[in-house]
Amino acid sequence: MAATKKAVLGPLVGAVDQGTSSTRFLVFNSKTAELLSHHQVEIKQEFPREGWVEQDPKEILNSVYECVEKTCEKLGQLNIDISNIKAIGVSNQRETTVVWDKLTGEPLYNAVVWLDLRTQSTVEILSKRIPGNNNFVKSKTGLPLSTYFSAVKLRWILDNVKKVQKAVKENRALFGTIDSWLIWSLTGGVNGGVHCTDVTNASRTMLFNIHSLEWDKELCEFFGIPMQILPNVRSSSEIYGLMVKKKKIFLIVILHFQCLGDQSAALVGQMCFQDGQAKNTYGTGCFLLCNTGRKCVFSEHGLLTTVAYKLGRDKPVFYALEGSVAIAGAVTRWLRDNLGIIKTSEEIEKLAKEVGTSYGLLKILIICGLTQFTNKCHIAFAALEAVCFQTREILDAMNRDCGIPLSHLQVDGGMTSNKILMQLQADILYIPVVKPSMPETTALGAAMAAGAAEGVGVWSLEPEDLSAVTMERFEPQINAEESEIRYSTWKKAVMKSMGWVTTQSPESGDPSIFCSLPLGFFIVSSMVMLIASRYISG
Repeated sequence: MAATKKAVLGPLVGAVDQGTSSTRFLVFNSKTAELLSHHQVEIKQEFPREGWVEQDPKEILNSVYECVEKTCEKLGQLNIDISNIKAIGVSNQRETTVVWDKLTGEPLYNAVVWLDLRTQSTVEILSKRIPGNNNFVKSKTGLPLSTYFSAVKLRWILDNVKKVQKAVKENRALFGTIDSWLIWSLTGGVNGGVHCTDVTNASRTMLFNIHSLEWDKELCEFFGIPMQILPNVRSSSEIYGLMVKKKKIFLIVILHFQCLGDQSAALVGQMCFQDGQAKNTYGTGCFLLCNTGRKCVFSEHGLLTTVAYKLGRDKPVFYALEGSVAIAGAVTRWLRDNLGIIKTSEEIEKLAKEVGTSYGLLKILIICGLTQFTNKCHIAFAALEAVCFQTREILDAMNRDCGIPLSHLQVDGGMTSNKILMQLQADILYIPVVKPSMPETTALGAAMAAGAAEGVGVWSLEPEDLSAVTMERFEPQINAEESEIRYSTWKKAVMKSMGWVTTQSPESGDPSIFCSLPLGFFIVSSMVMLIASRYISG
């Protein structure tokens, strides 16, 4: 019997999308941007103490292997030849910090996740060493001194983990964000693995000079970080190395690796290549980025300045302004896992739709507006509304910094499948919200950067060659006055909630930044969390 003939498609490009909550591997047709197949694995988070958030680096790595293998099996069932996969892009959760042993390949400590708050005392100590009239950290990195970024997480690990101290002393330790750990492991690990990162991930460490595009000696000395443990910094679109097969994965297929931080990948995937174009990604958190072109714009309203992308070794670097909401999709998980209000993440939309209003309920540091009438549907609606109010806070700041208000907001991420959320967002922003029909723009951006790399060249990033994307548009359905009243009511409730915590343990972090107490969820509506308080004052 003759062998079944494999389907012939244009060159294919894969994307590893390693997020805080899950890992996915997706394969796209480079000529049409069509998603052909994918597989997803949920990732566990560990909470050893209040305010601490960790993940197992080996679980993350194994989830990548599983996703790649399962996706390839699915492609085989579709009769698609996996030998047509020419490159893989890696998109990753940023700031999450890993230290491992280059001789054994073993992690020396759990990954300290971007959400983690254990470094608050470290931040306070370091802050006292910055001259009041010369914040060289922010001027070089675009970032305030905060628990959020990798340098302070790495400093904590170096101060507190004896295995890491010993490995550094013996020149065995390597540091990286998740992209570096994955690329080193997937390109051979102890047998010649490539230790690198790209400019977008490097720019989130507080060790990288975003003007010179190099690790900064003064910053490394300030944080006490030995430069020999840092990865080499590359552009976001060039060949880093070749994937080494494990078990039956890819058989003899040769794959080229590139990487891009997840939010930059979404910016590319949304094709926001022009100054003033912006996107908001609704994942575990919300991340709103606005492309500012080839110039660094330093915000006067609490936003971060960051590297947007550098799509080639000899290509120019582009910058962005960024605002973040730390808890977005995580609120759904909290309602599911902690309160048992919902059984699946999708159920929150059904509950919210039943009532169509929060009935005056507001989620801030505390729950405001509870009455005997309140039920789980109102709580679900208020949770979605909270995400929208915080996004409005960021967008207002971005409009003031850029000088030209956005006429619409491009959105992506898992939560955008929730139509109630999208309509709420349009109403609260009072501008249209535009969602691509294929919402996997983070993975798409990573695939685009990988496929366009010199030496791969199967994906064109020229505007005239980019595939047109079908969009779903959500128009505001309330009047401007009602939108402003709802927003101002939320802001009033936020202001009244400030300072309600009068004591805290040394390990709990600063609740005005990101409450890590058992009621920490309710910060989800509080003044854009990482934007409005000391996160941006450094």
